[in-house]
Amino acid sequence: MDNSSGVGVLDKAALVLSALESGPATLAGLVGATGLARPTAHRLAVALEHHRMVARDMQGRFILGPRLAELAAAAGEDRLLATAGPVLTHLRDVTGESAQLYRRQGDMRICVAAAERLSGLRDTVPVGSTLTMKAGSSAQILMAWEEPERLHRGLQGARFTATALSGVRRRGWAQSIGEREPGVASVSAPVRGPSNRVVAAVSVSGPIERLSRHPGRMHAQAVIDAAARLSEALRRSG
Repeated sequence: MDNSSGVGVLDKAALVLSALESGPATLAGLVGATGLARPTAHRLAVALEHHRMVARDMQGRFILGPRLAELAAAAGEDRLLATAGPVLTHLRDVTGESAQLYRRQGDMRICVAAAERLSGLRDTVPVGSTLTMKAGSSAQILMAWEEPERLHRGLQGARFTATALSGVRRRGWAQSIGEREPGVASVSAPVRGPSNRVVAAVSVSGPIERLSRHPGRMHAQAVIDAAARLSEALRRSG
C-alpha cells in the first residue's frame, strides 16, 4: 500500500477519507476508489461515522463528517484570524468601506472577521452572521472554484450564472450590485490555503451611492492585495 505508516487500520481509514474528499460515495464507490474488500470498507466507514469523521447524505451515501470540519477550522481558523484583523483594518482604511472575511459553511457562508467604518453610514455584517451562498460577491468567490458537481448544484436558484463565475475565475475577483441586498454593492477576492484551494473570501461592501455600479473599478486591486496577504500568511504557516 502506498504511503504505508505501518499501522494498517489507520492506513485503510485514511484511504476511505481520501476517497470521500472528491464527494459523496456509495459503499460500492468506496470499494472501487480504495481497493478495499467490501466488508472492510463498510466496517471502516461505519466506525468513522461513529466518530463523526464520516456522515451520510440524504441519499444514504457516505460523505466527510462534521468532525473533520471542526478540526480543520481549529487548525486553519487561528492562523487566518490572527492575520485577518490588521489586514481587514488596512483594507477598510484604504477603501473607506467596511471589510469582511467569509468562509463557506455547508450551504451558507459565515462572516468570521470584519472591520467596520468608523463613521457615517455603516453596512454592518456582524461577525458570526450567516449569509446565503446564492447571492453576493463573496458567495461568487467561494463558489467559483468548486468542483463541477458542487458548482452545478450551487448555481441552482443562485442570482449569478456559470458564465459570471467563469469571469470571476478569469479576473480573480467578483463584484455584486444589489445582488444580496438592494442598494448594497461589494467586491471580493479569494484567500487560498497552502494547497492553493480557496478557503475564504475577503470583501468590501457599502452603499451603491459610494461604491457606484462598477465597484470593482474602485476597489478590486485593494481587495486582491488584502487576499494575497492572507494567502501568504497561510502559506507560511502551512
